[in-house]
Amino acid sequence: MSSKSSISPCTPTKRCADVTQARLRHPLTTQASPIPRTGKELRMSTQPKSTRKWWALALIAAAQFMVIMDTSIIGVALPQMQSDLGFSQEGLTWVFNAYVIAFGGLLLLGGRLSDLFGARRVFSAGWLILLIGSVVAGAAGNVAVELAGRAVQGAGAALIAPSALTLLMMLFGSTQKEMTKALSIYGAAAPAGGTAGVFLGGVITEYTSWPWVFYLNIPIAVIALIATPLLMPNAPARTGSIDFLGALAVTAGLAVGVFGIVRAPDVGWGSGQTWLALAVSAALLGAFVLIQSKRREPLVRLGIFKAPNLGAANIAQLVLGAAWIPMWFFLNLYLQQVLGYSAFPAGAALLPMTIFVMLGMVVVAPRAMARFGAKAMIVTGLLVLGIGLGWMSLIRPTGNFWVDVLPASLVAAAGMTLAFIPSLGTAISAARPEEGGLASGIVNVSYQVGSAVGLAVMTAIAAVFGADQLGDLTELTNGFSAVFLGAAAIAVVGAAITAIVMRSTKVDDPRPVQSTVNS
Repeated sequence: MSSKSSISPCTPTKRCADVTQARLRHPLTTQASPIPRTGKELRMSTQPKSTRKWWALALIAAAQFMVIMDTSIIGVALPQMQSDLGFSQEGLTWVFNAYVIAFGGLLLLGGRLSDLFGARRVFSAGWLILLIGSVVAGAAGNVAVELAGRAVQGAGAALIAPSALTLLMMLFGSTQKEMTKALSIYGAAAPAGGTAGVFLGGVITEYTSWPWVFYLNIPIAVIALIATPLLMPNAPARTGSIDFLGALAVTAGLAVGVFGIVRAPDVGWGSGQTWLALAVSAALLGAFVLIQSKRREPLVRLGIFKAPNLGAANIAQLVLGAAWIPMWFFLNLYLQQVLGYSAFPAGAALLPMTIFVMLGMVVVAPRAMARFGAKAMIVTGLLVLGIGLGWMSLIRPTGNFWVDVLPASLVAAAGMTLAFIPSLGTAISAARPEEGGLASGIVNVSYQVGSAVGLAVMTAIAAVFGADQLGDLTELTNGFSAVFLGAAAIAVVGAAITAIVMRSTKVDDPRPVQSTVNS
């Protein structure tokens, strides 16, 4: 974080005399945090020139785009992969699950590594690992190698996601206005990546072959590896250690939990396998909390959750993932299985909603947040999302895009637009600046776990209400309708919880406090 204050030089070996009295205001919150204490730390906060940092933002947004695209691009290619690699019908879902489990399980570790070794280094390492995973997944000749490649891709994404947000904070965190604008562009990349994945997956599968849905990552990763040292600010590694035992406990706990949840629709929510996985996950996460409470340098400082509104903002992100991702997934199925769209037109049908979200996040959300504040935006956004999803539950077996899909999807998109950026910004700015990677990891975990839980639960609901009856348009529609109604309920409950637990914050733009530091 940088400031335009008059600061006398400090030597790396001599702390400034009155630095302990000076503070900088953290953007998007009223929480005070320590300013850099040494010359070395002051150089950490140096930002690149204005033009270069906006190019850096483009690379950060591209990272978010790729992380999300890699979850959606494989959908259309799955039948070809099943034929070529010999996947069973149940095993085919693990092409998706292997990525999600590795991604969700390693996010907190990725955030800690970003704080310790510097966000730029971890960002580059993530791209390198993603590149390796893409090569392995594309060249796979059997099921085991394919799933290993997807898991490596997920591990790379788990390094990219938190370090990207940390870099964004370093580049734009000096003022609320710039931070909100940067977060808006970053947030808009997610729906763009999801829709682009459907588009590109259809095009690649139709005109080439399934390995290219993975090879597509290679040139983008190479460009990112070249551009990162040229564009991104470099933070020196910090003194500290990695809590390997804590990292093992939380990674295993999250991975086993996500494993149990995503597998539950296949084996049954009441089965012994599901309950065993959830029990093991709870035990591992409990052990993680105990380990963190006794460590001098924990992977996650438990006191971070005392930061104003950090918990509430992460609840909002979890709810958004649990409501939005199932809606997007099952709306695509409704378009294809009930309305008869092929994969490419179905992707095109999602474009209006995607464009609406992107424009809303970039143009509307920053202005609305400056005027109304984060809490009002999040609560209103979740309520509007619930209204849109409730409207979407009125779909018909004989429906059409213009009546049954477009209006409701745009209302839901408006809700996502209003809630996403304020909750993301609040979650990452509530923490100390030196814990930006950790805060980024936590908020990514919240959204990813919400997505995994929401999709698994809604898949079970869809099956109960008839969505497993392929060919029966009425039963399919009933199942999809139940999903949209369930997602609407999640959004409304999330709005109520946020209204109760989140504190109102000032709308004013909190500029950094000017200070003078003497040697």
